[in-house]
Amino acid sequence: MELNSNISAVITGGASGLGAATATKLAKEYGVKVALFDLNEEKGEALAKELGGVFCKCNVTDEASVDAAFAKARAANGQERILVNCAGTGNAIKTASRDKETGEVKHFPLDKFDLIIQINLVGTFRCIAKSAAGMMTLDPLPGGDRGAIVNTASVAAEDGQIGQAAYSASKGGVVGMTLPIARDLSREFIRVNTILPGIFNTPLLQGAPEHVKQALGAQVPHPARLGNPEEYASLACETATSTAKTSASTAQSAWRRAKAAARTALAARGCSLASGSGPLRLRVACETCETESPLLEAGFLLFSPSLGRPCCS
Repeated sequence: MELNSNISAVITGGASGLGAATATKLAKEYGVKVALFDLNEEKGEALAKELGGVFCKCNVTDEASVDAAFAKARAANGQERILVNCAGTGNAIKTASRDKETGEVKHFPLDKFDLIIQINLVGTFRCIAKSAAGMMTLDPLPGGDRGAIVNTASVAAEDGQIGQAAYSASKGGVVGMTLPIARDLSREFIRVNTILPGIFNTPLLQGAPEHVKQALGAQVPHPARLGNPEEYASLACETATSTAKTSASTAQSAWRRAKAAARTALAARGCSLASGSGPLRLRVACETCETESPLLEAGFLLFSPSLGRPCCS
């Protein structure tokens, strides 16, 4: 799919963070007509005005709200051929814990667990289903695509940390449903992909002290920093525009570049690259204890086997 002013896109969570960066790149670099779905009216309206797009107040957990948002977007820009799902949130609550002062035992409030599932998982699927149904009314483009859907999961889908049970479950669900949805829609010439970002400098981290952000960034083997929303946007746009052939070529090229760059960087950490059959098998092996961990680049998980954790390296 060629990105240009004839293409319309819907970006959920489009008022800030990864969604705002993606909407900005689509509109300013490619001229795509964008519709921003979000609850933050002030930021959403301001960004939509800057991009020449339309803001649609939208609660992805509410059926009527999502229907109204799609109707407004399509009235302004026409039927979208691109959907980028960035709407999401998280919390940090242990499954069961003790109060530090009283010792009282308490469990994860199930309403808070359900809320994360409703936003991150059900909300994502709701937007996918409604957008795909709309895309199916369009004729395929000359390149063969009828539409493209890009979802946002997280490395927490496969490497969740303490307190991330709800968040990991929701993002794991997004990963798990990607392939069956892609198979459902493939005969309609609608491509479906999911990105698993690592730790990114988004509004979810804005409240954290700078030293905490630096500490989180330092956990990434190379480069040791948080990911930038613009980097996510670049990948999302490439995913939306690529054909299967181009995507495969890009993945293989990225694999070769990652291996070459990582060998030098990892040698200084007492690590080497473990053998692998392709980009979905590339891992880092510690030469001291032989523990293997996934390779991260700029906060992105480059593949998704069962994950290890950084060890003595």
